[in-house]
Amino acid sequence: MIKNPILKGFNPDPSICRVGDDYYIATSTFQWFPGVQIYHSKDLANWELVSHPLTRKSQLDMWGTPDSTGVWAPCLSYADGMFWLIYTNVKNRFITKDVINYLVTAPDVRGPWSEPIELNRSGFDPSLFHDRDGRKWLVNMRWGTQYGRNPFSGILLQEYSPEEKKLVGEAKNIFLGTDIRLTEAPHLYFHDGWYYLMTAEGGTGYDHAVTLARSRAIDGPYEVHPQNPMLTSHGTELQECLQKAGHGSIVETPQGEWYLAHLCGRPIPGTNRCVLGRETAIQLVEWRDDGWLYLKQGGNRPYTDVPAPNDAQSDTRPQEMFDDFDAGTLGIDWNTLRIPASDRLLSLTERKGWLRLYGRDSLESEFEQSLVARRQQAFSYDAETKLEFAPENSLQMAGLVCYYNTRNYYYLRVSFDEQSGKYCLGVLSSENGDNSHSMLQDNNVYFDEPRAVELRAEVKPRCLQLYYRFSGDADWMPIGPVYDSSTLSDDFAFGSDFEFTGAFVGLCCQDSMYGGHPADFDWFRYTEH
Repeated sequence: MIKNPILKGFNPDPSICRVGDDYYIATSTFQWFPGVQIYHSKDLANWELVSHPLTRKSQLDMWGTPDSTGVWAPCLSYADGMFWLIYTNVKNRFITKDVINYLVTAPDVRGPWSEPIELNRSGFDPSLFHDRDGRKWLVNMRWGTQYGRNPFSGILLQEYSPEEKKLVGEAKNIFLGTDIRLTEAPHLYFHDGWYYLMTAEGGTGYDHAVTLARSRAIDGPYEVHPQNPMLTSHGTELQECLQKAGHGSIVETPQGEWYLAHLCGRPIPGTNRCVLGRETAIQLVEWRDDGWLYLKQGGNRPYTDVPAPNDAQSDTRPQEMFDDFDAGTLGIDWNTLRIPASDRLLSLTERKGWLRLYGRDSLESEFEQSLVARRQQAFSYDAETKLEFAPENSLQMAGLVCYYNTRNYYYLRVSFDEQSGKYCLGVLSSENGDNSHSMLQDNNVYFDEPRAVELRAEVKPRCLQLYYRFSGDADWMPIGPVYDSSTLSDDFAFGSDFEFTGAFVGLCCQDSMYGGHPADFDWFRYTEH
């Protein structure tokens, strides 16, 4: 059996494809760099992160973009001996959005990936369809900017010319959506004489859904699935099944079975908060005699346990990660915010066996943060690191951070207290911009000389406790109150604005005095429970 979700912890908007016996899924990364995650599997049950195709600023410029903008809904396909990746770079969160859709290609999914071709700016969630006659078609949702009207104003179809490397002909609106509304995430398929248009509707929260329509002609008109939506968790109890089910794409196995990869969310029990963000699940589907696609297990609710091809079995063991920073480059699980991990931000060679971060902007910055982090992929985990840092003033700090976005984080950091003339270990916190807990000076620990210190975060579904110990000490000492870890979620942050990512844990360094003051990290450990 396949145990859902197959891609845990902030892996939304899956685009699935197959090349021979190999399956690939691309997922959204929003403001995190490098852009787009691509996973590989042989059995649809077990997946490995193998590629980040957008590694250069020339491919993805997110300097100054707000939280939850950046890369939305990539589409990965394979044709003509190469991989094709379509993606959106969203520039703002206002009614205009300011989106740009791009195409990059590569002979191998691990790269090298080409420089981008700009396609259009008419809306997000672009997808490329390779037709049987060799023609290629781009579909994307049309984002309207007229106030007072539904901005989700249909699905546009336009031909792409590989020879001219641009869109050609006129864009045609082929599908206005259903009464569920908020029509987006289009994917085109051809099966048994029909063109099938799969879209997401209902918004990417608890009303999310997968809608399927079909036509004999690629440009319509399209008729809607008789059991619309074909997949949704709308109307179910929060703990009844995978929630937020929608935004799907399909793939056929070599044996002729069909699977639907889709977005989902898992709220912390007793809450509506998905601290792991939006994840990826998969369902077994089948074509029935009426020519429509249905869940093979029945109904239209997502299943947690799904029959696998070839008797595959999901590996459900908790994940562990240990990085001693002996390698010359960051591992594939590390991410930075908005910009590449350049020599301005960090070095793995300046002090061999250590990660050196050079202090840059604050955690509230949308420009140049010296922060490396990995996804939280389980409700409960521990994270630890060892830090050596000698700040010269209170504007320089470094440490371990549990992070959602620029307004939501818990940061255990070393700094310098100018009033006492001592080094200071304490917690900075922000809950939708409220940092009143950070003003509690009684929670700080002071020491006279720079000391190596180990930092620890213990995270459970509703609890987050931070700890420290100085090198040579045996016992971990708690610092600060027990925080509510569920605040690091789309649903809590959604109260201030639209949010679409997930919780991270990582290492960071700030220098708001001069810029560039270094902090050294000896190792990092992440252990799930």
